[in-house]
Amino acid sequence: MAKIVKGKAFKGVVNYVLDKKKEAQIIDCDGFRLKSKASIIQSFIRQASLNSRVSKSVCHISLNFSVQDKDKLSNQTMAKIAKEYMNKMGITNTQYIVARHFDKEHPHVHIIFNRVDNNGITITDSNDRFRSEKICKELTTSHGLYFSTGKEKVKEHRLKEPDATKYEIYNALKELIPKCCNWGELTNELKRGGINTEFKTKSGSDEIQGLRFKKNDYLFNGSKVDRAFSYSKIDSLLSNNNKQGISSSQTQYDSPSLAIESTASTLGGLFDIQPGIGVDDDKRENLKIKKKKKHKFGRQI
Repeated sequence: MAKIVKGKAFKGVVNYVLDKKKEAQIIDCDGFRLKSKASIIQSFIRQASLNSRVSKSVCHISLNFSVQDKDKLSNQTMAKIAKEYMNKMGITNTQYIVARHFDKEHPHVHIIFNRVDNNGITITDSNDRFRSEKICKELTTSHGLYFSTGKEKVKEHRLKEPDATKYEIYNALKELIPKCCNWGELTNELKRGGINTEFKTKSGSDEIQGLRFKKNDYLFNGSKVDRAFSYSKIDSLLSNNNKQGISSSQTQYDSPSLAIESTASTLGGLFDIQPGIGVDDDKRENLKIKKKKKHKFGRQI
């Protein structure tokens, strides 16, 4: 996954990316004399001053590869992929540094580039995360890299709240849906595990439009736990189980969308899951939940 962060100051990100404690190695760069961190920072600042209208001239991107590709990812290969990524993203004719870190199990590189290019023109960030996702998938395929299986590869013991609870709900749904033939069975089994199910109904009717799951005072939309766990998709799976009379010993969960995203989201493949950028809808909701409950999700089973 490519994690993109923009900011105003070059000093902090340069010091982080070139930190000796992370065994940082510069594997590609352009527009600098690599005398010292201070000279690199000043060079970035001078070029950014060519366009004072750009409030956030710093862009930091981390490209995180699967540990399964570790043996095939030399510095040269990673530099090549990083350059292809930048070209496809329109990051050209500007200062940049690509540094590889060795402080974690999975291979990863960090890119810093100046959003003010060599001619003082702004490098657009329009739809950058959407474009990045598409490009990451293309590069994963073209370089024959491993496609991550999403949540199933996350080291859950390292997760903090609310992500830890989200994964508990994910695992419970993955285990229980194949064993149930209707909503009553599923919600009862979830409740035994401390998970409550709330249904959202259409205004003025009993037609169900969505659902949320609650555990440990955290509340998540079904589709935010996983795209396979929206109301309509779970309902379809339960109906199919009911038609076939399938028991837990006969059913296997075989939804292709189980290669899913973390909070942040994930692209799968070239870039393994990393923490997301910003606060997603569930996190915003969970910040509010102790203050006020929304009544439209009133029916609870």
